[in-house]
This record gives sequence, C-alpha cells and structure tokens, in this order.
Amino acid sequence: MAKTKKMGDACIGSEPHNLKECTGHLLPVRDALDVLSGKWKLPIIMALTFGNYRFKELHRQVGITPKMLSKELKEMEQHGLVKRTVYDTIPVTVEYELTPHGKTLKDVLRTLGEWGVMHRKHVMKPQTAPRLSHSDRPKRALL
Repeated sequence: MAKTKKMGDACIGSEPHNLKECTGHLLPVRDALDVLSGKWKLPIIMALTFGNYRFKELHRQVGITPKMLSKELKEMEQHGLVKRTVYDTIPVTVEYELTPHGKTLKDVLRTLGEWGVMHRKHVMKPQTAPRLSHSDRPKRALL
C-alpha cells in the first residue's frame, strides 16, 4: 500500500509532522537566501574557495566594480563568511579569505549547482506542443 504524502513531507531537514512545523523550516531557508542573495556574493564565495585574494585580485577575478566589491565584502564579513586581514606594508595590503563558517557553503553550492544543471535540462527540453506554422497563426487586425 502506497504511503500518502503529507504537505510536511516536502519540508527540508527533519521530518515535520504538520503545516506549522513545515512553515517553521522556511525561516532558516529565507535567512540563507538573504545572506547569499544578489548578483555577486556567490561568484565572490566561489573565487575565495580557491584561496585567499587581495582586493584588486578579487576585483579582477570576479569582474565586479571596486565599489560593489567593497559593499559585498563588508556584508559577507558581517555575516561571518569572509575574514579581512590588513597587512602593515607600504602600500597597505588587504587580503580576504573564507572563514570556517564560509567554507561550510561549499557543499551547499555544490548541491545548488547540481540542481541548477538538472533544472536547466528540464526547462531546455524540446517543446512537446506543436508550433504553429506561419499560415496557422491568428491574423492581427490592421488598425
């Protein structure tokens, strides 16, 4: 006999037993999306998985403007994902690296990337609906 799926079965993490518990699982997902949202955070994190970068190197590697890079790095530092180290050199050298907390995102990004590949294949499938030929298309009224 097939087990009937409940709405809670679709929740992430431990198996909740009701809708209220399932809704409670959305908060951590929203928190994660808030921390990682935006165009540049993921490319910055991906670059930093390959090692430490000075500001200018990171700027060139990611292809982001210095102003935006500075803003994103500050936010990521506030969330404990990136560590900023200033060296007493002339000129001053600033280096960025992922914190141990930031490195925990590697598996998340790998899984998200795998899902993205699967999703692209899903949405890029050839369309099953027949396309209308030019003569079958509805005529537009002339104004």
